[in-house]
Amino acid sequence: MITSMTGFGSAEKITEEYSLKVEIKTLNSNFFDPSYRLPNAFLKWEMEIKALLEKELGRGKINLGIYFELKNFEQPSIRINQKLFHAYYKRLEQLSGELGMEGKVALFKMAMNMPNVVVQDESPEGNISFEVFKAVLLKGVADCNRFRLQEGTNLQKALVASHEKIRHGLSEVEKLDPGRIENLKNRIYHSLEEVKQRIQIDKNRFEQELIYYIEKLDLTEEKIRLGSHLDYFIDVISDDQGVSGKKLGFLCQELGREINTIGSKANDAGIQRSVVGMKEELEKIKEQILNIL
Repeated sequence: MITSMTGFGSAEKITEEYSLKVEIKTLNSNFFDPSYRLPNAFLKWEMEIKALLEKELGRGKINLGIYFELKNFEQPSIRINQKLFHAYYKRLEQLSGELGMEGKVALFKMAMNMPNVVVQDESPEGNISFEVFKAVLLKGVADCNRFRLQEGTNLQKALVASHEKIRHGLSEVEKLDPGRIENLKNRIYHSLEEVKQRIQIDKNRFEQELIYYIEKLDLTEEKIRLGSHLDYFIDVISDDQGVSGKKLGFLCQELGREINTIGSKANDAGIQRSVVGMKEELEKIKEQILNIL
């Protein structure tokens, strides 16, 4: 079963006092990379939120949106720190006198805008409990994971399609390979006919060298290993316990190694065309597995 790193999920809770909604968007990333801006009432739970997201979603670029709105509440009370205001005002008045500037209204405005002069009491947002918020967040995470599983199903179909094309390319190589060897022998013998009148050739030594040369270009081992890797690829992406994108990445390296070796040893136009097609499909697989969890 494949899980994609791309997903979207949401959940909400609406009561007579408030409405709460969470939205989660995930994209592929090599690491757990969370991003969120929390309402003031939720800042104290930042570490718990991060731990929950990492546990439930794993790696990926994760964007969490939290939308919290209170209904029918009284505005929070405002307090003025008079001692701090007077201290700021006197200091500003002293500086304005030294600079020959006047304007009590301007000084008043400046002093009122100084840090911590106007204090707003805590908003009623703080009344929501973490357990209530956590329940909504978990619903959003579950919704996102359902989306990721659906995307994983689509990924698996794409991977199977590319796998089948590589398998078809290998079948073409197996069909063309016997003829390739015969053509290779004929070319060597024809070339030999052109030079045997001018130089003396040891027939036994020539046969030995020919066998050695043919063995160097033999594709049997590469075809067997490539077929074995393709079988294992299907086993991995069909695993009910989950599919690791990193594991598939290592397997793609082995597939690429065998395909490249076949291409370098083929010395045949038809096989080279099949190799190019297999390489193209392997690149598609590599792009797809970047998005697997």
